[in-house]
Amino acid sequence: MSAIRLLVLGAVRQHGRAHGYQVRNDLEYWGAHEWSNAKPGSIYHALKQMAKQGLLRAHDIAPSTAGGPPRTEYELTAAGEAEYFALLRAALSQHDQKVDMLSAGIGFLVDLPRAEAVALLKERVRALQEWRGAVTGYYTPEGGTGQLGHIGEIMHMWVHSADSGAEWTQGLIERIEGGAYVFAGEGEPFVGVLADGQENPYATTDAEEPGEGGSGGAGDGGAATEAR
Repeated sequence: MSAIRLLVLGAVRQHGRAHGYQVRNDLEYWGAHEWSNAKPGSIYHALKQMAKQGLLRAHDIAPSTAGGPPRTEYELTAAGEAEYFALLRAALSQHDQKVDMLSAGIGFLVDLPRAEAVALLKERVRALQEWRGAVTGYYTPEGGTGQLGHIGEIMHMWVHSADSGAEWTQGLIERIEGGAYVFAGEGEPFVGVLADGQENPYATTDAEEPGEGGSGGAGDGGAATEAR
């Protein structure tokens, strides 16, 4: 499962309506270009593809003052809203998510009610523990993974990853149950996006929007498969 869909849908949703550069700027602000495939080409491609798929509604607005093509703003459709929450719930509850998908899910965690967020994370802990038990039940020799030679280090790494993942998730659950953060329906949410035109202190690229193109070129990073 790709993180780019969840990241783009979530960023657009937080604005209500957003153009491509706003989404790109937000994801850079969050550092997503470092831990996911949220590169400029992938972002613009995902916006266009999800508009074609009916998950986003595209609105052409006035041309830029610099004389460029009309800027396109996007907003979630009802189908896009459903897709967003389906991806979010899967990112938080499934034990085998890649780290970029889990990271994206944590970034939008507070869009859910507190009780649901806790339930999804508890499901992740349960699934991690179940996976660990199933694997170690038939792969770990009585004398330890060292009996498998250096190949045993592979299993040691995955078991350690499951243990640390469950421990971290349990800690997050405890913080949430202890009242941390503002969740859906509890009041004013944390503002994690930049206002249009607000300077991004973590920007790594020029603040020029590439004509809403973004499809093609080395920046795509396999975006055609990412946006499906």
